[in-house]
Amino acid sequence: MAGSTLAEKIIARASGRARVAPGEIVTARVDLAMMHDSGGPRRVKPMLERLGVGVWDPAKVVLVSDHYVPAVDGESAAILDLTRKWAVANGIARFHDMQGICHVILPERGYLAPGMFCVGGDSHSPTGGAFGAYMFGIGATEMAGVLATGEIWIRTPRTFRIRLAGRLARGLSAKDVMLHLCRTLGLSTVRYDAIEYAGDGVAGLPMVERMVLSNMSAELGAQTGLIAPDAATVAFLRAAGAGIADDAIDRWRSDADATYAADWDVDCGGLAPQIAAPHSPANADAVDAHRGTRVDQAYIGACTGAKLSDLHMAAEILKGRRVTAGTRLLVAPASQRMTAAAAADGTLATLMDAGAILLPSGCGACAGYGAGVLAEGETCLSSTARNFKGRMGHPGSRVYLGSPYSVAAAAVAGEIVDPREFLA
Repeated sequence: MAGSTLAEKIIARASGRARVAPGEIVTARVDLAMMHDSGGPRRVKPMLERLGVGVWDPAKVVLVSDHYVPAVDGESAAILDLTRKWAVANGIARFHDMQGICHVILPERGYLAPGMFCVGGDSHSPTGGAFGAYMFGIGATEMAGVLATGEIWIRTPRTFRIRLAGRLARGLSAKDVMLHLCRTLGLSTVRYDAIEYAGDGVAGLPMVERMVLSNMSAELGAQTGLIAPDAATVAFLRAAGAGIADDAIDRWRSDADATYAADWDVDCGGLAPQIAAPHSPANADAVDAHRGTRVDQAYIGACTGAKLSDLHMAAEILKGRRVTAGTRLLVAPASQRMTAAAAADGTLATLMDAGAILLPSGCGACAGYGAGVLAEGETCLSSTARNFKGRMGHPGSRVYLGSPYSVAAAAVAGEIVDPREFLA
């Protein structure tokens, strides 16, 4: 009998089974349910009231306000008010109000651990897979069911393995890897199955960069994107206060004889910086294909593009330089803690000295909320994960995607350029 993949092991544990096979439908116990202000209480509250039930286990719920923060109008304020009151009424102690983006808050606060089975009310919930947890996004109706029962059914997925080899050159990041994969694999090759990232190219990445791989698995059509835990995983989570079992590294990994639906290999050392043209991450290509494209706005933000390491990348480019006239650079750090860390180590000063405009932590313009949205005809290069038509503002705007290196370089040049030219 063939061994089990990491995905199969986690689902088997959550469903009380010795093992599961791809295609099997099982009922799994949820270890953690995450919601945010946009798809959370305002959606599930009326459902639970109609059912006449409360939250099955408030200690296993994490609630984050990150989409409508800070409130910019009466509707936003009302949504946040409802969120805050629902948290109090239901005893949600792990409520993080205006403290950062949900996908960053979870590992930052030590809520994740290898082997956990988690759901999130957001499509980028696969981010949790970077820590060896099976985490995926669900809709409000499914979330109401989870809150009421603590369980959810799942079809055991096939696992596709992506092996990264080599080391990324200076001026490239995990975002470049994922944009390359969006182009080469497309957005629907993996049809709501699992991706597992492996190889020395993954082992060499810090945890915050591994989060980008798992996060953007959603762009490839995957239900989740898993990375087996190693010493770096354990060190990161223990520093965040998580309780990690001593056998986590050995237990939560795929067996050597596990069966994969397919294997794909990526040579990280051979990659050039990647830029995705409007209106899909699949429209990616090497930076030279888009060189010279005029940029009105450069945006460093979102769960996949404004972590502390991303701010460091931008600062490498911007140190001693200025944002060019006619282009604005907006920076929305992914959490308050990351803003504080960037202030403490001088990164924020470097960004501000270069002319960047600091925005509050939150989803912001990435999801078309609050400050930073685009006008008709404007072009933006963004460190976010998606560039669908109208996502960041007017449907007549154009959004390109790139790494923080590429975004910062475009802010200086006023057009898309190869960021490596600024790091010689």
